[in-house]
Formats: sequence, C-alpha cells, structure tokens
Amino acid sequence: MSFMTIGLALVTVGLFAYLIFALLEPQRF
Repeated sequence: MSFMTIGLALVTVGLFAYLIFALLEPQRF
C-alpha cells in the first residue's frame, strides 16, 4: 500500500467517525 492509499483510508474513517459522533450527540456541535 502506498502512503496516499493509507492517508485516504485514514481520512475516510475520520470523516465517518465525525459524522457518527455528530449524529449521536448533536448538542456538542
């Protein structure tokens, strides 16, 4: 795997995690 692929995977996971937390606890955002 290249660094670009790893970075893209990390960004995707981070965005999904942010969306999940935003949906679970909308009052924090």
